[in-house]
Amino acid sequence: QVQLVESGGGLVQPGGSLGLSCAASGNIFTIVGMGWYRRAPGKQRELVARITSGGRTNYADSVKGRFTISRDNAKNTLYLQMNSLKPEDTAVYYCQLETTHFSTYVYWGQGTQVTVSS
Repeated sequence: QVQLVESGGGLVQPGGSLGLSCAASGNIFTIVGMGWYRRAPGKQRELVARITSGGRTNYADSVKGRFTISRDNAKNTLYLQMNSLKPEDTAVYYCQLETTHFSTYVYWGQGTQVTVSS
């Protein structure tokens, strides 16, 4: 089994910064990619940012230039640095891990709440 443990959510004022982390453990095998998704109230879950095993990144247009995704391969830990936060960034943020071992597996963290409000 694979476990993903997220941390770092909370309440921040507009324009502020917040960092999220996601530690993966268990029978991970080969990582294809890791990513952050979010679900705002009343909306569908959407991709925020993703990083492949080779280090290639992609971001949602709404967060480009403000958010940075990174990964510590040795620690199997994923990070998301969020700057210039806006109220519309308020959501539950989920960590996702995609691995392969004869087949493809996708794992999700439990989610962490990020609230941007004055």
